[in-house]
Amino acid sequence: MALSTDVKNALLALADPSKAKILQRFFKTGKGEYAEGDIFLGIIVPLQRAVAKDYVQLASLDDITILLNDAYHECRLTAVFILVLQYEKSKSFHEKENIVSFYLDHLHGINNWDLVDSSAYKILGRFCYEQNDSERMDDLLATGDLWKIRIAIVATLYWTKKGSTELIRKYVLETIAHPHDLIHKANGWMLREMGKVDEHALIEFLDVYATHLPRTTLRYALERLAPTVKNYYMKLT
Repeated sequence: MALSTDVKNALLALADPSKAKILQRFFKTGKGEYAEGDIFLGIIVPLQRAVAKDYVQLASLDDITILLNDAYHECRLTAVFILVLQYEKSKSFHEKENIVSFYLDHLHGINNWDLVDSSAYKILGRFCYEQNDSERMDDLLATGDLWKIRIAIVATLYWTKKGSTELIRKYVLETIAHPHDLIHKANGWMLREMGKVDEHALIEFLDVYATHLPRTTLRYALERLAPTVKNYYMKLT
């Protein structure tokens, strides 16, 4: 029996149908919504992380491939958790590059915002930062695909945490007119994180671009600033 089957069986044993119904509403799985057709087992994230830790040492990329192709959301998310752990444990450039290439080749399975947000900066963002090369991220941003664009944006978080904020400013401006709320939220989140590292840089950015940002992006970006500052920028839009 493949190890991927063991992982899935471990998840099936934790399934909670009542939670699954709640999650399917929360993650917008209805007709015409961003995650149309996604199905859930109803497992909280800490339990999925625990399963990932149990199998991280033994799981092969073939096992992870099977899980990323599974219809159940939790199978795909647990696969992401395993892949992130394997990347964090990898020692050589070859191992890291192999995992990044695998990640980029299997983005069809990274198809909801929690899957993106749990992996993009920890795998792709970290690798690109350490190589001082954002080309892989740039390519995703240019695809026009909702999840790939969000992956590129969230991947900048690793750069920002290291004090490099130029890339997120660039990406926000390149996607400022994107129609989807999930991109507006991602941009706002990343700007908020930029403010944690360099509040002055965030203020400078907002002084120029606040009136051009979608209201959701602006609201997210302002969350950690003083109430008077928030009110000032919100009144501009």
